[in-house]
Amino acid sequence: MTALLVIVTHGDKTAPPPAVMVLLGILAGTLIACYILLIGYVNRDAGRRGMSRVLWTLLAIFVPNALGIVLYFILRKPRLLNCPQCRAVVEPGFGFCPRCRYRLSPVCPHCQHGVNLGDKFCPYCGGDLGTGMNAASTQVPIQK
Repeated sequence: MTALLVIVTHGDKTAPPPAVMVLLGILAGTLIACYILLIGYVNRDAGRRGMSRVLWTLLAIFVPNALGIVLYFILRKPRLLNCPQCRAVVEPGFGFCPRCRYRLSPVCPHCQHGVNLGDKFCPYCGGDLGTGMNAASTQVPIQK
């Protein structure tokens, strides 16, 4: 890229000095490489999120001024998770696995409200959660 700029502007009297041309060539090459890497990232990330890889890659390439890439980052789906027990695909925000009923988020053993993993006391009833959430508070017994 840099050599092409220097060759094209060799006879031009109003062209900037060769050192500036080299810097412009390096900058242009870096921007093109970043654009190509972003398109590759959009392609792989769309596949991981269960979205159409071809559609989002084409939008990222053909929508001008990199607006396709910006649109992808705004409109992309949340990343899907796997159940720790049965490895089924679970959407974010689910409280239970739809396949095996595994509790995905911890609850207070006293009042059954949802709590954060690092909490020591329940924010709803003030009950002691112990030294962190154990496996018993994150699983639900299977009812028959």
